Amino acid sequence: MSQIESQGTPQLAATRPAHFVSRAIAIALLAVAVSGLLSFSGRSNSFGLQTAHAQNFGYRTIQGKVLDDTSTPVGSATVFLKNVKTRNVKSFTSLPDGTFRFAQVGMVDDYEVWAARGKDKSAVKSISSYDSRKEVQFDLKLK
Repeated sequence: MSQIESQGTPQLAATRPAHFVSRAIAIALLAVAVSGLLSFSGRSNSFGLQTAHAQNFGYRTIQGKVLDDTSTPVGSATVFLKNVKTRNVKSFTSLPDGTFRFAQVGMVDDYEVWAARGKDKSAVKSISSYDSRKEVQFDLKLK
């Protein structure tokens, strides 16, 4: 063996352990990062890290009855549902027993609801995006 070859071998042997140690640390850190990113349950994983998860805003149902001034149910009244932000308005004609129902109303927006029939109109009811109820129920009294 030449003198150059014998000098190169000890240097490689001395640097290999440091290279393997730094590589092992890098792999361990990557494993910790990946395990934290893959846990979506919102619970602590084995490393004690908390993970975030998206809120499920979902939908709500808005329902109730349209009544006259003597609290008698009013059929064929028009009930309006207005999205305050977009100003979109949906309508529903109350059933003969005065009931109305709006399903799949988004929970992240504010709404106004009122009823009208002829010259009579109810007060406007507001539903806030901060209201967490999945079912909102109230009566609309025509005056």
